[in-house]
Amino acid sequence: MLIIGEKINSSIPSVGPAIANKDKAFIQKLAADQAEAGADFIDVNAGAFVQEEAELLPWLVEIVQEAVDRPLCIDSPNPAALANALAVSRKKAIVNSISLEKDRYESIIPLIQKSGSSIIALCMDGRGIPATAEQRFEIARTLVERLTGDGIAAEDIYIDAMAQPIGTDSNSGRVTLNTVAAVRQGLPGVHITCGLSNVSFGLPKRRLLNQSFAVSLAVSGMDAFFIDPLDERLMSLLRSTEAILGEDKYCRKFIKASRVGKLV
Repeated sequence: MLIIGEKINSSIPSVGPAIANKDKAFIQKLAADQAEAGADFIDVNAGAFVQEEAELLPWLVEIVQEAVDRPLCIDSPNPAALANALAVSRKKAIVNSISLEKDRYESIIPLIQKSGSSIIALCMDGRGIPATAEQRFEIARTLVERLTGDGIAAEDIYIDAMAQPIGTDSNSGRVTLNTVAAVRQGLPGVHITCGLSNVSFGLPKRRLLNQSFAVSLAVSGMDAFFIDPLDERLMSLLRSTEAILGEDKYCRKFIKASRVGKLV
């Protein structure tokens, strides 16, 4: 399982002011804490600062790279901000994101081709997010066909199954799970992810819901988790689920995590 640490995001109340004030120490500690907790990639997002994003996003990339030896997930819909950030990225990044929306696809794909980055591809088009897993799978299939046709390898594509709040649609969690299962079966070679914590938006005990959803997603076939790696219980559940699913040979990673006190 691949863990993408989601904490350096300008929409988080404690993080937005740190980005605005260019509080390097705060951001670097947050990056280091996520890496120590087990994040394979560190997400960087300055999207709340629309006018300054093209300046702030590459700044985030540079200071996070100073603090941790991890590749980054560079998170923006703004092609100019992405171009600036990719220009200073030292390792192969994941770009978040592209979709079947015409303008978005055509503005982002040249950046992916030029940089050799991986790409998160959203199961949505110009009409929005489909209501059914079948419709989302068809968009995923079309995206994979287009992206591979444009020279992007299947293993560099991360399909986003588009988790939505269950507080406003009780069926949305099941739709996401069914989308993951369909992509895993029907589109071999690609990765699958989603903004997991969206499922609990507006509800109490969000961590509990996120933890339950993470295990369900793993069993359905998701292999790239966009999560808070500082949630020790969530990370423990994912490590144990990975072992149960036979994805941790001889449970080596589980045993190692136990020995260093990372299972709760």
